[in-house]
Amino acid sequence: MQILTRIVHGMWFAQRGWGPRLARLLSPLGELTAWHAQRARRAIACLPQAHPPLVIIGNLLAGGTGKTPLTIGSARSLTAAGLRVGLVCSGYGARRTDARIVGASDDPDEHGDEAVLLAIETGLPVAAGRRRDHALDCLLQAAPDLDLVIADDGLQHPHLRRTAELVVFDQRGLGNGRLLPAGPLREPLYPLEPLQAVALNAAPMPEGIKSRRQFEFRIEAVGVSRPDGSEPMEIETFSALAKQHPVCAMAGIGDPSRYFDLLEGLGIHPDRRLPLPDHSPISEATLRSIAEPLILMTSKDAVKCAGLADQRCWVLRVAARPDPALINWLQDIARGTPTA
Repeated sequence: MQILTRIVHGMWFAQRGWGPRLARLLSPLGELTAWHAQRARRAIACLPQAHPPLVIIGNLLAGGTGKTPLTIGSARSLTAAGLRVGLVCSGYGARRTDARIVGASDDPDEHGDEAVLLAIETGLPVAAGRRRDHALDCLLQAAPDLDLVIADDGLQHPHLRRTAELVVFDQRGLGNGRLLPAGPLREPLYPLEPLQAVALNAAPMPEGIKSRRQFEFRIEAVGVSRPDGSEPMEIETFSALAKQHPVCAMAGIGDPSRYFDLLEGLGIHPDRRLPLPDHSPISEATLRSIAEPLILMTSKDAVKCAGLADQRCWVLRVAARPDPALINWLQDIARGTPTA
């Protein structure tokens, strides 16, 4: 599954509506994806109860749907409510694959950009590892008194015990409805219906999806700053600056177009858009290749630019605003009293 996901992330049609002809040609390979997913689901059904409770916030679709901002926003809200929360992730794209604790100052190339971003944005204990169950064990050794663990992705991980699953959808819905590599779906829908819970990122419920619980959330821009968080600036102030100087908008995330659309909605009209593959490393050469006097990047890009960013570099800071009912549901799970 991970190999298929990597292949799809690199294909041109992954961001362009899944070209119908190529999708049809690749469709037979979806049987392999289905077999792998069904095998994983059988293994998941045999896992022991998670303790402390563990909630997976994940995707049925390859590519970004907003799960990491939602993970961060949910963890912040639960911490503010007095719960002790820890985070688990795969450390996707990292050089290291073993289970380890990841801190805010760690190298994103070594540990994974999302793992470091989780640590920076939440200040909570974060564990990463290719085997997420090993990462969970590592987390609980370092922080044994947690009330709740949130896993950033891992729905299809056959070894990760879980209490609940929260599936995130965005405006893409189910894409073309085909399985990897012919489409965006990581697993067939029929073993999962009805889904335990769904979080909709400013989008309607995808047609044909059933869920016991449905929540909504939005990702909103909250300001601009330097990559290290210094020199915070109001969005309106940066927008005025961008009217005076050419801007290159850079985005190495699952769906760069969503970032560019957000900028346009904020009145920031980039002179150049630079989409990069999700988790793509950013080097000094990357920055040198940009001629514009202003560079505006995502928070995930900023993690990878630590020590490289120059005075042209700024970050658009965003935050997920979860439905209060979602936070209440997570609190109930942490307390062992989830609603039916």
